[in-house]
Amino acid sequence: MILGVDVGPTNTDAVLLDGDRAVRAVKVPSLAGDAVGSLAAAVRALPAELRGRATQLAVGLRVAARAVRERHGLARVGVLRVGGAAADAVRPLFGWPEALRDAVCAGTANVRGGGGLAPRGTTPLDRDAVARFGASLAGRAEAFAVTAVFSPVDGGQEREAAEILRAETGPDTTVLLSSDVGTLDLLARENATVLDAALSVLVAKVADELTATLPRLGLAPGAAVLVTRSDGTLMSLEYLRRQPGLSLGSGPACTIRGAGLLAGLQDAVVADIGERRARVGALTGGYPQEAGPGERIGGVPVSVRFPDLITVRADAHRELAEAADRMRPAAGLLPLILVGGGAGDVPAEVLAGFDVVRPGHGGVAGAFGAAASPVGGQYDRIVRRGPGRRLDAVRDEVRDLARAGAVRAGADPRRVRTHAEPDLPVPYLPGAVLLRARAVGPPLPL
Repeated sequence: MILGVDVGPTNTDAVLLDGDRAVRAVKVPSLAGDAVGSLAAAVRALPAELRGRATQLAVGLRVAARAVRERHGLARVGVLRVGGAAADAVRPLFGWPEALRDAVCAGTANVRGGGGLAPRGTTPLDRDAVARFGASLAGRAEAFAVTAVFSPVDGGQEREAAEILRAETGPDTTVLLSSDVGTLDLLARENATVLDAALSVLVAKVADELTATLPRLGLAPGAAVLVTRSDGTLMSLEYLRRQPGLSLGSGPACTIRGAGLLAGLQDAVVADIGERRARVGALTGGYPQEAGPGERIGGVPVSVRFPDLITVRADAHRELAEAADRMRPAAGLLPLILVGGGAGDVPAEVLAGFDVVRPGHGGVAGAFGAAASPVGGQYDRIVRRGPGRRLDAVRDEVRDLARAGAVRAGADPRRVRTHAEPDLPVPYLPGAVLLRARAVGPPLPL
């Protein structure tokens, strides 16, 4: 059996799946500020005999999103940009809400260095400037975020800078690199890396708490633990520690995916009706539709895969209908799935023109989505087209790296499937193209 848990701000839901069938579901009040305690309460509300057969626990914690929203529990971060004069048009953390910037920033620096699309465009890294920056923040910064120009093409200088920072501040210092985040947009990539670093201490603490609590939950011996991520898949606790920002948006993502699974639909509009607000998203091929460029988290523009969402008041039914209509690619093409505790309160007459589906267990769609989702991985790479350049070979490499990402996140390497996504042009780099691939697979068996 697989146990899925969704820790929400008001309630915590738990679902036990036997295959693709829900055999028991519970909903308990969440404990304020205690995600792991809420999880434990929900799991223990299930019959001991049933949870003792659970070989996998998949959890949507939502602690990262809450920390960013409330500016609480965030680490102080040293923000290092490698680019020098070529990257000083916009300063680090530009456009951040002031309160969030004050909560996160331990200091910033922009040092000479950075690469290009070709090796001849690389500027040597100013190692002395990196060392001075690290020394100036020793004992004050709890983590560092390093972002170099063109690092998605070659992340060598970011790794070099990380070694210098650890030499100055200690070998155990958390240093996160933007080349692990992907995409070429410098500012959005830098912002996502800084959020990762800011969340690193909190997420590590929660992961430790969950690991310590696991033996007391009464699950099958050696049960695997996975957490939800923002693309509607799962990852291991160790992977979460390396990229905590991947959990931002994971709650809505798993709810959208769970709604589709409960309704037996791969493509639909999904509205999750909560106590105070409703979130409307779209399901494409069984996974949440991604937001386009310009997505913001906590008011910060970032470059991570995040579900495309419209949020309205739960009791604003006309606004809900308008949001659902905006999520449809064309009038009448997609059904509307209503889930969440307030789904039954939405009158049918305000959704005229929609094929409305209210699936069974819709009140625990997030927990169902967590339990029924695979482990995921993804990889993006920017390349320049040119005479004799064989993109097919590069696409194969991108798919292999997406597959490797899924395996590192906890997938069974024997059963991972890869999918190449359509190539995207890079607007401000003539001749360059963004190659993307995703991979999914079941978790490693016990």
